[in-house]
Amino acid sequence: MASSTNNQLILVLFSFLLILKTSSSFGNHSSTDGILPFAPKHVVVVNKLTSQAKLIAHCTNKKKDLGVKELLPGSSFDFRFRVNLRKTTRYTCTFEWPGNKVTFDIFRVDRDDTPKSEFGVCRECIWYIYEPAPCRLDRDAGIPYCFDWNS
Repeated sequence: MASSTNNQLILVLFSFLLILKTSSSFGNHSSTDGILPFAPKHVVVVNKLTSQAKLIAHCTNKKKDLGVKELLPGSSFDFRFRVNLRKTTRYTCTFEWPGNKVTFDIFRVDRDDTPKSEFGVCRECIWYIYEPAPCRLDRDAGIPYCFDWNS
């Protein structure tokens, strides 16, 4: 009986790893996005300040500091990660440009990885940083969703 249980456990583990491996291709959208833990994400931050100022970005989560990035007008930086098992992953960024310092949650599970969210699930979360608001581009619909700054 123990051998049968071990075989079932191995089969379940293998199936989970197979799903995880096949969902890691950023080019294909999967119906499992926003449902399974460890969903792969790619965040892109683009300096779209209309003042043509240099944008200083510093993004962190509870365990990782992505460092300070200096973005010239039109330039970008990106990072990749997987949503954690408890689906509490959150990245917060501080953005600075002359005369301004604001913060924004550049990735939140409840907004960016929940199928029931009005903004949909993003696998590739592309953010345009403008002075009045950060806007996430929905590549599929071609619609930008703009949000208020945290502070």
